[in-house]
Amino acid sequence: MDPSFERIAKLLQTLPGVGPRASVRLVLALLDRPQAQLDELGSAISQLKERVRQCTECFNVSEDELCGICRDRRRDARSLLVVEKITDLQSVERAGLWRGLYHVLGGAISPVDGVGPEHLRIRELTERVDRFVQQAGAVEIVLATNPTSSGEMTALYIRDLFARVPGIKVTRLARGLATGTHLEYADEITLKHALDSRK
Repeated sequence: MDPSFERIAKLLQTLPGVGPRASVRLVLALLDRPQAQLDELGSAISQLKERVRQCTECFNVSEDELCGICRDRRRDARSLLVVEKITDLQSVERAGLWRGLYHVLGGAISPVDGVGPEHLRIRELTERVDRFVQQAGAVEIVLATNPTSSGEMTALYIRDLFARVPGIKVTRLARGLATGTHLEYADEITLKHALDSRK
């Protein structure tokens, strides 16, 4: 294999979900593109870190200090959907069924992998919820962590954290989501049932 081709294929393999065969297919697809598209892609990638950052409120991706969701005054600031990853947020948002705000934890508690509550954005969640309760008087926290053992452990930890705190109602997405699946792969109907039947 050509060294330049092989180098790009190996670099692509460092991305999640891209194995040796997929990386070769991607390089071949890039070779079929006009040079202008490759230049545009290269420029966008090289500027990614300086142009895109995390929202200071919910930790979604944003070009500004606050993402478009957090800036939207039409959103219900009394409802906060807590997710593990940005891709989970994007799946729910794409379905267009949630009118509240979000909070991205940045993962899930997993003692096996050395991930404890201190590695997630739980402190930021508690500070944010405290602000919301002061402003609105009451807040619903909807736990939308993935239905995996790590997601369940995270949900239980957060539920216990806010148990018996006045003005805070903690709910969990209903079982419209199959155990062992990830939120980012759920379809709109499954998400609708899960959101409508939360408890």
